[in-house]
Amino acid sequence: MPDSTLFRETTLFASLGDEALEAIVSAGQDLDLRRGDVLFREGDAPDELFVVVSGRIAIANKSIDGRESMVALMEEGDLFGEMGLFDGRGRSAEARALESSVVTAVPYGPVRGVYEADPTLLWKVVDMLAGRLRTMDAALADSVFLDVTGRTAKRLLELAGEDDEFSLPITQEELAGMVGASRERVNKAIASFIRLGWIEQIDRSYRITNREQLTIRSR
Repeated sequence: MPDSTLFRETTLFASLGDEALEAIVSAGQDLDLRRGDVLFREGDAPDELFVVVSGRIAIANKSIDGRESMVALMEEGDLFGEMGLFDGRGRSAEARALESSVVTAVPYGPVRGVYEADPTLLWKVVDMLAGRLRTMDAALADSVFLDVTGRTAKRLLELAGEDDEFSLPITQEELAGMVGASRERVNKAIASFIRLGWIEQIDRSYRITNREQLTIRSR
């Protein structure tokens, strides 16, 4: 049976009692994914949500001509695919494994049953959706107020976290999708950071050598 610890740490399930959480976790099934495996595509009819056990999952939209914009990067403990539980509409984006990953899939039925039995628990749903709206507002502000170089700096800092040395968990094409620009323009931005001495690059690994300047450029 899937581990309930990750579920307990998600906003959606944090306030559930042990019995309700057990009902949801016991309905889950772990899925082993290889890089490139697609969990669902934009427009698919939804019937389950997912929690990342290990690895990384890209949430992305594609244009008619095949260009991709990565709207979110899901890592250990992140929950996704829950929107259809509440609106019954098709998937709003594609979910694809960026590396070997394990996710727990939970059918909507047991989750819906828990909330129907105690509607007050839906306040946590409101909390989660408000958080998603704030994230989207921040992304929209970035697209308006930051140029490609600024957005690239911000994404590199997000991927690095607290570490100065890090490796990109995604390809350059996928990074460009996160930034919302062409791969050439993102590579040009990274080259400028290297030239300025803000980062160093060895293959696909990077070391931040001037976090202060990189942070200033990301604002």
